[in-house]
Amino acid sequence: MTFVTSLTLESGDRAALDDIVGEIRDTVRRKGAELKGPHSDSPTQHFVPQYKRLDGERDTFDAWSYTVYRRRVEIRGADDLAREIMSWDFPNSVHVTADIERVQHVGSPA
Repeated sequence: MTFVTSLTLESGDRAALDDIVGEIRDTVRRKGAELKGPHSDSPTQHFVPQYKRLDGERDTFDAWSYTVYRRRVEIRGADDLAREIMSWDFPNSVHVTADIERVQHVGSPA
C-alpha cells in the first residue's frame, strides 16, 4: 500500500509561500519521490470590519482587507520524506496542513 501525503499551504505573503513551495518541490525531486503539484487555488480576499469603539457600535473605519494565497502538493509513497518536511520550521506567515491517505493499488489484496 502507498501513502499519499497532501500538503496545503496558505499565506498572505505570496513570496514566502512560493519560496516554501519551491523548497518542498526541490527537496522531493532531489530525493527521487513522486510529487504532484504545486497546484494554485484562486486567491481569496477577506474583509474585516474595524470599529472605532470597543463596544462595536456604529462608527467604523474602512474595512481592513487582505488576500490569502493557497498552494497544494501531493507526495506519493515517500512517508519518511513527508514526515521530514512536516517537521521543518516554517515561517509564521505560512500555515501548513497535512492530510494522509492510504491508497491501495488495483488488483492488490485488501
